[in-house]
Amino acid sequence: MSIAVTEWISGPVIRARPEGPFVMRESVRVGEKGLLGEVIRIKESEIVIQVYEDTTGIRPGTRIEGDGLPLSVRLGPGILGGTFDGLLRPIKDISVDGPWVQPGTFNVQPDKFYFIPKAAEGEELKAGAVVGQVKPKHGIMQQILVPPGMSGVVEELVAEGEYPDDEQLCVLTEENGNRYRITMTQVWPARQPRPAAARLPSNEPMLTGQRIIDCLFPVARGGKAAIPGGFGTGKTVLLETLAKWCNADVIVYVGCGERGNELAGLLEEFSQLEDPRTGRPLMERTVLIANTSNMPVAAREASIYTGVTVAEYFRDQGLDVALMADSTSRWAEALREVSGRLGELPGEGGYPAYLSSRLADFYERAAKVRTLSGETGSVTLMGAVSPPSGDFSEPVTSHTRRYIRSLWALDTHRAHARFYPAIHPLHSYSMDAEELSRWWHAEGCTRWQELRLRFLSLLDEQAHLERMARIIGKDAMPPRQRFILMCAELVNEGFLRQSAFSPIDRSASPARQAQMMRIIGNFIEQAEEAVSRGVLPESISALPLFRRLMRMSEEIPEGRWEVFAELADALHKALHDLMEADNQAQEV
Repeated sequence: MSIAVTEWISGPVIRARPEGPFVMRESVRVGEKGLLGEVIRIKESEIVIQVYEDTTGIRPGTRIEGDGLPLSVRLGPGILGGTFDGLLRPIKDISVDGPWVQPGTFNVQPDKFYFIPKAAEGEELKAGAVVGQVKPKHGIMQQILVPPGMSGVVEELVAEGEYPDDEQLCVLTEENGNRYRITMTQVWPARQPRPAAARLPSNEPMLTGQRIIDCLFPVARGGKAAIPGGFGTGKTVLLETLAKWCNADVIVYVGCGERGNELAGLLEEFSQLEDPRTGRPLMERTVLIANTSNMPVAAREASIYTGVTVAEYFRDQGLDVALMADSTSRWAEALREVSGRLGELPGEGGYPAYLSSRLADFYERAAKVRTLSGETGSVTLMGAVSPPSGDFSEPVTSHTRRYIRSLWALDTHRAHARFYPAIHPLHSYSMDAEELSRWWHAEGCTRWQELRLRFLSLLDEQAHLERMARIIGKDAMPPRQRFILMCAELVNEGFLRQSAFSPIDRSASPARQAQMMRIIGNFIEQAEEAVSRGVLPESISALPLFRRLMRMSEEIPEGRWEVFAELADALHKALHDLMEADNQAQEV
C-alpha cells in the first residue's frame, strides 16, 4: 500500500508528496474519514488527486493511502430498483422536504437473494459464462456471470437457496492453480468499458412511443442520441417519458448536476410511476443515479461513467438497456471546474482541450453486442444537453453532434406554444432512419420512408411559406401554397403533437403509428388531387371529417384498427364527393 502526504488543497483537488509508487487513475483514501479520490496526475515528487467527496477539514499533512486499484464501482443484483449517488453508493433516505438529496454511503447491510445454480461441479466456465440466476422478490430474473478476466473449472458450488450478495457461491480453478472466488457482486473500473465478444449492426429501433421520434427521427437499439434544448423546453419531461415507454428491459437514469429540489421531486415521482408492461412499479427495472448540483463537483464528473458501467453490466446479461443522462452539460461544467483548479490552459468556451475526447469515450460505449456468454444485449445512450441561452453552436452541443446519430433538438417557441414534445422537425435529424426503414417494412408499413420524407418536406415548405404569409397574408397566396400550409398543420397537430398526460395518446405502438401515417399520407395525396382539379383548400379543411382526422390521436385508442379503417374510407368518400360537387358547379 502506497502512502502520500497532503501539501496543497483547492476544493476537490489535492497535491500530495508520495512516499511510495502510485499509478494513474489509482483509487485513494484521504484522511481519517477515508474520502474517496483518484490520482489524475503524477510528477516525480508530486501527485495530484481528484477527491469525490467534500474536502472540508482536510489540511496539509493529511495522510493519503492508495488502494492499488483504479476507481471502481460494485455491481450486483441489488442495484436494480435502487437509488445511488454518482459513485454508486446507495441513497437510503430520499425526502423532498429537506434542502437537498444527501450523498449515499457504503455502510449498508448486504442484500440477500435466492440463488439458482446453472453450472455444475467439474464444468469448465469461461469469462461471461452463467454461474446461476438470482430470483428477486420483484422485477426481472438476473444472471450471475463469471467476471471478465476469470475462467476455470468449477471446484465448489453452493446449493440452491438464499445467500447474502457478498457470500462465496462458486470457486473456479485454472490449470496453473489460480483460484477465483465468485460472488453475486463484482467490482469493475468505472472508466473502463466492459468487454464483449463482438459489436453487432443496429438494425432495429429503440421504440419510444413518441411519434416524432419513432417515425421521423428514430434511434437504433444500441445507438446514441442527444436532446439539446434551452431552459424550460422539456428535456427532463421528455426523458421521463422515454424512460417509461421505451422498449428497454432496464432503465438507467443519471441525474447529473441538476437542481437538488427538482431531482428530489423526480426521484419521488419515479417511485410512483407504473410500468406499462407489468402494471407494477417502474422502479423494479430502473436504476437511478442522483448527483445534484450541491454534491461534490468531482463526483458529478464520475457519475456519467458510473451510469454507463451499470448499463454495460446489465447488457452483459443479454438485456437491452436505455441510459438517460440529464445532463451532459453539467458534467462538462464539472470537467471545466476541475481543469481550472489544475491550472490547465482552457480551450473553447473555457472547457478543457480534452472535452471532445471525453464525450467520445462516453458515447462510444453505446452498442449492440454479442456478449461473452453468446447472448445479444445493447446499451442505448440518450443524453440531454443544456446549451446556455439555447445556443446550439456552444462547445458541448457542437462536439456531441460529432458522436451521435440522432439529434432531437428542443425548440423554445414550440415549448412556449405548449407543443409537446417540443422537438423541432427542421433542426433534428436521424442517421439511422434509412437502415431502420427495413424494420418498418417488415412490420407492415411498406411506405414508412416515403411518408417520412413527405412529412419532412411539407414541414420544410411550411417554414418558407409562413414567412411569405406574414407579409402578404394567407388569403392572397395561391391555392397550392395554402394547401401545403393546411397539410403541414395536419402533420404538426394531428401527428406530431403528443401529450405525456393523455391517457390515450401518451404512447403509441408501432402499429398505431403506422396506421396514422398511412391515413394522413393517403389523405394528403387525395386532397392534392382534389386541389389540382380546382377544389379550394378551405373547402377541404371545412369538412367535418377533417377535424376528426386532426383529433384521431386523442379519440381513437390503441387496437381499434377498424375505426382507423372506417375513418380512411369516410375521408376517401368525402373527398370524392367534394370533387364531384365542384365539377357539377363548374359545369353549371
